[in-house]
Order: sequence, then C-alpha cells, then structure tokens
Amino acid sequence: MPLNEYKSGAAFPGVIGRTADVSTPAWPEPNRAAEGAPNVLYLVLDDTGFGQLGCYGSPIATPNLDALAADGLRYSNMHTTALCSPSRSCMLTGRNHHSNGLACITEGSMGYPGSNGYIPFENGFLSEILLQKGYNTYAVGKWHLTPAEATSAAGPYDRWPLGRGFERFYGFLGGDTHQYYPELVRDNTQVEPPATPEEGYHLTPDLVEKAKAMIADAKQVAPNKPFFMYFCTGAMHAPHHVPKEWADKYKGQFDDGWDAYRQKTFARQKELGIIPPDTTLSRHDPDVQDWNTLSADERKLYARMMEVFAGFLEHTDHYIGELIEFLKELGEYENTLIMVISDNGASSEGGPTGSVNEGKFFNNVPDDLAQNLAAIDDIGGPKYFNHYPWGWTHAGNTPFRRWKRETYRGGTSDPFILSWPKGISAKGEIRSQYAHAIDMVPTVLDALGIEAPTSIRGVTQSPIEGFSLASSFDEATIPSRHITQYFEMFGHRSLYHDCWRAVCPWPGTSFSESGRRFGDPISYDQLVQLDAHGWELYNLDQDFAETNDLAATERDRLIAMIGMWYVEAGKYNVLPIDSRGTQRFGVERPQIAPDRQRYIYYPGTQVVPTNAAPRVMNRPHSISVEALVPEGGADGVLFSMGGNDGGFAFYVQNGLLTYGYNYVADSHFRITSTAPVPSGHHIFSVEFTPTGPADIANGKGTPAAIKLFVDGQPVGEGHLPVTIPLSLGLAAGAAVGADPGSPTMPDYKPPFAFAGTVKRAMVDVTGTSVESLEEKMRMILARQ
Repeated sequence: MPLNEYKSGAAFPGVIGRTADVSTPAWPEPNRAAEGAPNVLYLVLDDTGFGQLGCYGSPIATPNLDALAADGLRYSNMHTTALCSPSRSCMLTGRNHHSNGLACITEGSMGYPGSNGYIPFENGFLSEILLQKGYNTYAVGKWHLTPAEATSAAGPYDRWPLGRGFERFYGFLGGDTHQYYPELVRDNTQVEPPATPEEGYHLTPDLVEKAKAMIADAKQVAPNKPFFMYFCTGAMHAPHHVPKEWADKYKGQFDDGWDAYRQKTFARQKELGIIPPDTTLSRHDPDVQDWNTLSADERKLYARMMEVFAGFLEHTDHYIGELIEFLKELGEYENTLIMVISDNGASSEGGPTGSVNEGKFFNNVPDDLAQNLAAIDDIGGPKYFNHYPWGWTHAGNTPFRRWKRETYRGGTSDPFILSWPKGISAKGEIRSQYAHAIDMVPTVLDALGIEAPTSIRGVTQSPIEGFSLASSFDEATIPSRHITQYFEMFGHRSLYHDCWRAVCPWPGTSFSESGRRFGDPISYDQLVQLDAHGWELYNLDQDFAETNDLAATERDRLIAMIGMWYVEAGKYNVLPIDSRGTQRFGVERPQIAPDRQRYIYYPGTQVVPTNAAPRVMNRPHSISVEALVPEGGADGVLFSMGGNDGGFAFYVQNGLLTYGYNYVADSHFRITSTAPVPSGHHIFSVEFTPTGPADIANGKGTPAAIKLFVDGQPVGEGHLPVTIPLSLGLAAGAAVGADPGSPTMPDYKPPFAFAGTVKRAMVDVTGTSVESLEEKMRMILARQ
C-alpha cells in the first residue's frame, strides 16, 4: 500500500518480523491540507452599522478596513439576523439561527427547538470542517455561542470553542465585556488580563497580540500549513472604551448632530456607489430627538459620546491593521481569504439619551441626564460602561430605518468586505448580489474546493442552508443565488424574496408611534391581527432603504409573502413567536447540577458565571464566609458578584465588615458593622430580606433589609431602597476572597483580595435567617 494511503487505525501495510532487520515500517499519513490552500480569516465586528465604516460612507477614519476593501470587494446587500449570537452561529455553520437553536442570545434561550441555545452537533462549524482538512483553527475575542448556563468551570465544555473544532481560544465567552477589565478565557480556563488599565491595558491590542502569536507559533514549525482564524473584537459593542487621545481626535466633529451625519454619509454613499443613485434616505426616526431642540448640555454630552465611539472604531481599525500587516510580514496576506462583517446593525441599547452604564438597559432602568453629564470627562475610560443614544444608532445605519434587534434593514443590513489577493482578480469593486451570513461558510468551502462533509466526528450533518458567493468574485452581474430569506427577532418579522421585502414590525414602526416598548409580549390574538393588518411591503429594486410601503397596492403579493414567511418558519423552527426582551434573562434554565438551596464556594477557583450561580435577585438569601483574620486585622473582599456596572460585594475595609450594593452604577449603598471585625477564626454573614415588591417593568428590584453578622451575632444593619431587578450584567459572576474584573464598589481597586485567609463561602436561598442557621451553618461548612 502506498504510504499516503495509510491511515492511523487501518491495517498495518508494512511487514512485522521478529526483529527490525526483517521488518518494514510504514507511517500514519499526516493530516495535510491541499498544497497552496489559502488561510481563512474572519474579522467580525460587533454592533457596527452599514454607515459606520469609512468605505461605506462614514466620516470615521477606518483606513485599514478601507484598504482591504480597495484590495478586494465590498458587498452592499449583506444581511445578518439583527442580533449577535444568532448571526455568529450563521457565520460559522452556514445554517439559519433558528436551525441553530439561537432565536436570541444564549442568555435569552427559551427551551424550544429554535431557541434552546444549543447549536446542534449536526450543524458542523467551519472550524470542525477545516480541522479535518489539515488546517490550524483559532478563535480569538468574543464567543457568545455557549449556552449561558454551561460557561462555568463545571462545563460541559463540548460547546466551548475547543469543543467545536477550534484548537486554541483566547477571548471572552459572554456577549460583551469591559475593555479594560475583561473576563478572559484561554482555551478552557479563566485567566487574568496581562496588565491593568493603569499600565495601559486595553482588550483590542491584547487580542491582536495573541492572534499574531497563535499564527506565528504554527507557521514557524509548519509554514505550509494554512489556518482558519475567527477573530472577533469586543468593539464596537458597549462599553465604548478607548484611550482619551483617540476620542479627542474627533473633538467638535459631531457638534452638528446626528441628522447632519446622516445627510453627509448618505451623500458619500451615493458618491461611492455603495447605494443606488435613486435611493431615498429613510425618515428621521420618531424615537430620535430633534438635535436642534436639545439643550446645549445635551448636545455637548451626545457629541462627546459619539466622539468616543468614533475614536473606539478608529482604534479598532488601527489594531486590525497591525494584524493585516503581520500577515504581510509573514508573506501570508496574498493567500488569505479575509471576510469582514458586523454581526448586526448599530446598537440601540444606549436608549434615547445614551448611558454611562449599559446595564440600565438590561434592567429597564431609565437614564439620568445630570448623572451622565457629570461623567462626561470620564466616558471612554474604565470607570463607566458607556453607550451612545439612539440618534447616533440611527445615523450609524444610514440610509436605513431602525436598528439592532429589529428586522428592518437598519438591523439586518451590514458591511461586508471580502479580500483574497491571490484568488480574486477584481479590486475595489462593489457587489450588489443578495447575501446573508449563512452564505459565508459555503463561500469559503467553494473557494477552497472543499465539499461539505456528510458527517463530523460520527455525527451525520444537516444540509448547509446558505449559498456560495464565489461566482460573484470576478463578475458583478451574476444573479443572486440567494432568492428567499426569512427574518425574526423578538417578534419583529420580515421576508426577502426576489427583490421584494415584507416586514411586520413589533413593537411597531417606532416605540412612540405604537405606544409599546421593546420586550412587550405578543399574544396569539395580537399575532392574528398583525398578520391581517400589520405587514408592510417594499420593492428593493426601486426602494433600497424601505421608504415606500406598497402593502395597499400589492395586496396579493403581500399575502403570498406572508404565507411564504410561515413556510420558512416551519422549515427552520422559528415558532413560537416570543417578543419578550430582557424578561427572558429571568427564566430559569436547566443547570449541570440539580437545583439546590445552599451553595458552597471556594477561594482560588474560577468565577462562577451569573447563569450558573444562585439566583439571589428579588428573593431572601444569605451569604456566609468562613475566614481567618490575623492579629491586627485584614481588609479585602470576602464574596463578590458583579462589576462596576452593577452588583454587590461583601468585604472588610478599614477593619469594618461592609456590604456594598451597586445599583446599575446609578447609586452605591453601604451597610457597615458597628465595630471592627475580630481576629481569629469566624463566620461572617450578610442577610438580604425583601421588604416590598419588585417593579421590574420600571427597573426596580425589591427593596431590602440588610443585616450583618459575626458568628451568628448581629453587628450591623441597614436598608436598600432599590435593587437590580433582572441582570447583574452579561459577564458578572460569583467570586470568593476577591473582586476580579472591574470593581463592584468604587471603594477599592480590584481585585482587593482578602488579606486574611478565606476558607469557603455558603450562599443560602432558603430564606432562613442567619441567626437560625448559625449552628447548622457551622456543620455544613465543616462537612465541606
């Protein structure tokens, strides 16, 4: 048998005698990619709208992404799902988001086939396919594709990056992260950032350095081995974090407001040819304030928020340029297929006035102008979790209407740049073929000459649902292969079919016009009425930006397209329609361990993510920490859960036992002991007892009485007038003996590790008082 046909595990083709001199060896064949196979690099931006890159008409400087476009192709008709995790699942599997169980982000999964948060193994990842073909596979940056309840150290790890075909991972598992204090994972283990903000740390350059190192590690050993890298910045998702000098480059450039931005970008888009010359700019959105009616303070604040965003984007572009330059230095750039995309349109999570804490959005907490103005000099820095207002969101999606989470084109139409100098002869051209994120995988496979496998690791594969764009590489007039595409996000529905688009907006064409809010539930009767009267219809051949509703004059076509939407919904597991938004975060999901009422945690372990931690919001609970306090006392955190965007910490400071509560960075409350903590071996406890109802719709959790104890004896008490109703944050978690990441309370610098010895902590959610628990608590902790 020829050497290259021998596989490990097959019958040995050599000769085995009693000694080596009468034996013939044969070696297993190395898994080598085809000679000359290109590298593949996904560059995935977060929350970046159609009108925010320079090469798509924006005034923001993105010279490195512009250079990729000049060296390749820009697509003017690429679409995503309108939300991050769902879109990313499409990019990596070539299947629709409901086929992947990701109707929503993983934190909003609801237990139905199309929304359970578990991407089926029969929907293979591009990484799994290319790994079989001799590629190195790397994931760097944002992941957000593991069920939220499975991101703890208990796993299971089969849906972490290394479980889905990536050989190496460095990044964060959640939906967003603090850019100065990120929650980092290397492979399957949490790690701390290599530096602090005071030492100049920022996540984006760190990700680029790790990406370069991964590539170099392998290329120095096997220079002919291609790689697939899935590189996903934390940018441009909130928090908009960037060193001040980058934001200051844009001082004064947005003082004329968001409508002026839209007009200038729209004109530039026509000049560039990225939109048809007869395009009509969509209306000023009713939910967006009129810039000219704002006060001077409001204009000053909102302009600064946009300066920070613009600086953040240029900063991101700069470091992407460093990664591209590194490929050129290695001689790999010419034969690297690069795809640049955003996961959805610009984000509206900053609300109508912007915010210094995005956590307010996830908890239905309104923003306060005075507080935001007081923070103006610090937004962009590590102190805040800031986001810009709706006006800039709408401007960022020029020329379209609306934004992320909604399936108008403002939510679903995104920049898409494709560059492959060795494989694409066309340079700097624009392609208008209809495309969707599910088309990326088949495009890569087509370009590489690889057939989609029928099985991966013994699992039979479902058909890929996207279409290759490879025929458009060198031919602008090739018709689109992608004829029909459904959309659904939080009950907002639409259907594209052969240049027509039907849209059924929920909660309506705008919040102000409908009188509803994001997350309002759709009942069955309301859905029936929406199907009868709530659909709009647009001819995209004549109306690129969806400005002329033809539902009344094209009724038969609209009815047919509504029926077609339901056919697609049945095909891809879209039903049931669930429009609830942040309320989904409160749904209890199956955990790796059976539900229990007492949880024991230890110091020196990985942070327990919120979705795997005890549910303590709006319910009675206590936290008890067994610790040794040396003579002379010891300060530091005993137990924490949260970050500077919200949460609580139980700590000792200046010798006093303290419970600190951070209500979405809006208010900070402290309850302290009446006497210093004693030295020696003790159990320190805090008891949380609700004293009234929660008002979740208006961003208020239960008010609560707080009591502090040492060895079951009360030592202090106080009251919280308000608490967080729903979510401590997408990346918050429980930690013992320290407060890793951004500081939950402004009283200390993280991690503020306890200077004594923490033995363990117990969280009790039975509602039993600490005084009643004291003896049992000692026995429970002793048994551990």
